[in-house]
Amino acid sequence: MDITIHRLDGLSDSLRTAWHRAMDESPEYANPFLAPEFAEGVAKYRGRAQVAVLRENGRSVGFFPYERTPFGVGRAIGLGLSDCQALVHRPGVVWDTEDLLKACHLSVFEFDHLVEEQKPFGGYVTGTFASPVLDLTTGGDSYPEWLRGAYPGLARTALKKERRLGRDVGEMRFVYDERDPRVLRTLMRWKSAQYRRTGRMDRFARPWIVDLVDHLFQVREEHFTGVLSVVYAGDRPVAAHFGPASRTVLAGWFTAYDPEFRYYSPGLMMHLRMAEAAGRHGVRIMDLGRGEKEYKDWLKTRELRVGEGFAARPHPVAAVHRMWRRPVRGLRNTVLAHPRLREPADRLLKTVGTLRTSSRTPAADVAPRRR
Repeated sequence: MDITIHRLDGLSDSLRTAWHRAMDESPEYANPFLAPEFAEGVAKYRGRAQVAVLRENGRSVGFFPYERTPFGVGRAIGLGLSDCQALVHRPGVVWDTEDLLKACHLSVFEFDHLVEEQKPFGGYVTGTFASPVLDLTTGGDSYPEWLRGAYPGLARTALKKERRLGRDVGEMRFVYDERDPRVLRTLMRWKSAQYRRTGRMDRFARPWIVDLVDHLFQVREEHFTGVLSVVYAGDRPVAAHFGPASRTVLAGWFTAYDPEFRYYSPGLMMHLRMAEAAGRHGVRIMDLGRGEKEYKDWLKTRELRVGEGFAARPHPVAAVHRMWRRPVRGLRNTVLAHPRLREPADRLLKTVGTLRTSSRTPAADVAPRRR
């Protein structure tokens, strides 16, 4: 096995084509977060991102994107944003993890959404977690028919709330692939307010994340397309979602809605409409991502497994990094896994969020940095 390191800002067409071929040949690597377009986007705004290319008999057969600090600490590309991580490779390819890390000049590699099929990393996984997915079918000829067939328990309530929204605000309509960047700004503004309101870290307070989302919205490729879906009442956006799609997988990413319309369940309305439309557009799987959410339990048809952990080779930096990061992850996972701990923690975060938002002026519109 020959391993070479490449910058992601100058990836050749031949390497990109080989990367896409590896995605096509293995269904577990069809997720858009594993596409070169996502890795290139992160590299553009994050820096220090590279890809290790694995070759056998001169052929490019594997691709391992990662971010690296000056001290040799490696992170999965887009760690904290990406809901699927892997060394993307053609069927039958195997590798030695320590040799891989050495070639990448990494002492340790941290991941939190590693696909279960990554056997060479198996000994370094510290925990596995459910990642709900929705298998999509085209169903009937209309949305109500599809909804009644796919979710008979939810259909009556969902359709009733949609009709009420139409009467109270304006005719309800759904756009699967909205191209108006102003609506993307609205989504980011809603999401930013939601993060603050619930005491979570505001991702859109970080300019590089705003720039990355803005960039991915413009990508229109076969293996990666930034899809903005919107529920409108009349001409007014009520709920929106932005996430990447490959040819067969749509990844759930950023969903938010106008709090004024929360009693209409706009988030659930969005996901139901999006699932039906994605199926009509040829998507086979809607990946809802790791995490405990009630709507995921309602929508999922099955679960994948993803792992988190630290692949490492003997090195002092690796030991220090694991000592620092592992207890933090362990504490978080313990809280999330136990409702008796998770619910009080969630209430505390919301209380903090309420105090935080009440003591600050309204946020300005989210906008990309000038470049």
